[in-house]
Amino acid sequence: MGYLFLVLAIVTEVAATLALRMATSESKKKRLWLIVVGGGYAIAFYGLTMALTYGVPLGVAYGIWAASGVALTAVLSRVFFKEPLTKLMLLGIGLIMIGVLLIELGAEH
Repeated sequence: MGYLFLVLAIVTEVAATLALRMATSESKKKRLWLIVVGGGYAIAFYGLTMALTYGVPLGVAYGIWAASGVALTAVLSRVFFKEPLTKLMLLGIGLIMIGVLLIELGAEH
């Protein structure tokens, strides 16, 4: 159950971050996007709190949350906003994933 809450935290944090990008654009719906930002981050922290409550170790939960957030935000900003996603950036995402995997493997011992 803890990992389901962690997925909730990741998805809502990424959605809030993408909405933050929209809130800074020349959109006429800035106020609506700011509501999505605030609500998304609030739900994300709730999800992270619940993941910890259900026993996901802090280092593992935060590592997965942060790494997934960075990777998904980078990829989705490419898809939605046509922002660059270079080979070097993809390498960085891969290294982040390897680091999180090592943290999770280390937490099991």
